[in-house]
Amino acid sequence: MKTNIILSGVGGQGILTIAAVLDTAALSENLFIKQSEVHGMSQRGGAVQSHVRISDKEIFSDLIPEGKADLILSVEPMELLRYLPFLKEDGWLVTDSEPFVNTNNYPDKNDLFDQIKKHPNNIIINATEIAKSIGNSKAANMVLLGAASATLPLSEESLLAAITELFQHKSERITNLNREAFFEGKKVAEDFTNLATKK
Repeated sequence: MKTNIILSGVGGQGILTIAAVLDTAALSENLFIKQSEVHGMSQRGGAVQSHVRISDKEIFSDLIPEGKADLILSVEPMELLRYLPFLKEDGWLVTDSEPFVNTNNYPDKNDLFDQIKKHPNNIIINATEIAKSIGNSKAANMVLLGAASATLPLSEESLLAAITELFQHKSERITNLNREAFFEGKKVAEDFTNLATKK
């Protein structure tokens, strides 16, 4: 088993937190993991991406070759399109529908969605709005992780334990809000795809 995941977005959207949850969950299941990350500008708005590779056998490279990504999860739709050449033919695309407009020539949102929908396995949800509705606008990343969870080689139990471990130093309230965000994302994805049957 080997699963290749590309995470993308812009600074401040919690890309590296998603990576940390995946790393922690994989290690708890005694799996091998390699991760690389690229930060753009350190302030909010710079591009951030991370390659996460999970396997039951030793992994020798932390970079995912083009055409080998099983999942591209993006917290921003335009950033997702940057990495389409990496997607496997039957890979999954998961993104927030809410754009982070940080340039004057940001493309039309519907044009972005049309490009994403050319791939049959896509989930476009308003993770930002879902996160706001449960009282934590910063939890959009956990909403998206929940939406993508059925594509991952990790149990729900280990993912939730990892979320708890990573957020418990903040407060019980923040931990519970992030766990709720995960569940909401999972539920929304199940509502409009057959993703729940993919495991």
